[in-house]
Amino acid sequence: MDVLRIILSVIIPPIGVFLQVGLGLHFWLNILLTLLGYFPGLIHAVWVILRK
Repeated sequence: MDVLRIILSVIIPPIGVFLQVGLGLHFWLNILLTLLGYFPGLIHAVWVILRK
């Protein structure tokens, strides 16, 4: 399941975070990071997915 989340995160980082933690703080932080730049959002998404 984590592989699917990571693949979705490569396409749109907030989707992978949403599937992992729901509409929590990390989701909104990831949207902000993705708006500031694709790579910060991607790195944060992979970190959130692999952390749990």
